[in-house]
Amino acid sequence: MTPTLYYCYDAYCGWCFGFSPVMKKIAENYPAIQIEVLSGGMILPENPVPIAATAGYIQKAYQTVEEHTGIRFGADYLWHINHPDLSDWFPHSEKPAIALCIFKEIYPEKQVAFASDLQYALHFEGRDLTDDEAYRHLLEKYSIQPELFYSRLHAEEYKEQAYYEFQLCKQLQVTGYPCVLLQNSDTRFTLLARGYTDYDTLTTRLDAALAEMNNAG
Repeated sequence: MTPTLYYCYDAYCGWCFGFSPVMKKIAENYPAIQIEVLSGGMILPENPVPIAATAGYIQKAYQTVEEHTGIRFGADYLWHINHPDLSDWFPHSEKPAIALCIFKEIYPEKQVAFASDLQYALHFEGRDLTDDEAYRHLLEKYSIQPELFYSRLHAEEYKEQAYYEFQLCKQLQVTGYPCVLLQNSDTRFTLLARGYTDYDTLTTRLDAALAEMNNAG
């Protein structure tokens, strides 16, 4: 079987933003591996909750992410984190997950890049991913018809796909993000990364798991 790497992430996850360059490098250097990006549904409140509820935590956490990963959060994002009382953000993982499902159907081979672009749009450019307009610049980048994208963004079919992914992450026993698993067989998965993992560590584990697969096959 073709090796499949499952990358479980969430568009709102700061550690996943820091992990994006690692996954982009993996996608680039392991072209024979199919990479499936799954949205985890990290923030799914019954009722909208303002950014003020988590801003205090993020004020400290983002600095830790920067120190460990070398990524930089943008001033437009940090404005909302540092001025939560003035922010109109109500974070929710649903819409970026639906956007990813739509994109994967059109460009299955570019899902790592698109997931990374979603995170950059939020964490660097400060775009509100609950707002339909937050995606328009990516439609231009990837030559996707706006009418097609927006009709699907509000279609029940793609919402169901997104929630299927949330459930799949639970079935894979993913409890935090980012998380990377290699599917060895129909029923067997090898955990390669739970939480931020640097490129060299991840490739060492991946190479070992692939060698084991080849030997078993």
